[in-house]
Amino acid sequence: MRDIAKIKEFGRNLCAERNRLGLSQEGLGNKISMDGNYIGRIERAEVNPTLTTIIAILEALNLSFETLYRTKSDTLK
Repeated sequence: MRDIAKIKEFGRNLCAERNRLGLSQEGLGNKISMDGNYIGRIERAEVNPTLTTIIAILEALNLSFETLYRTKSDTLK
């Protein structure tokens, strides 16, 4: 069962990290050979990305999975 709250949090974290690194959706899309519009759809939780897409994003941004999968409760600890 999909947990939409977790997908939304992942998308928000992706957007925040991408912006922190000064990279546009199109720029990130280019780095992973994907349409920038798809990156936007991930960030807005309109799609549930595959594991291979998540790995490509993590590698392109040089981030750990935990960075994008942290939740609000994790940041309060």
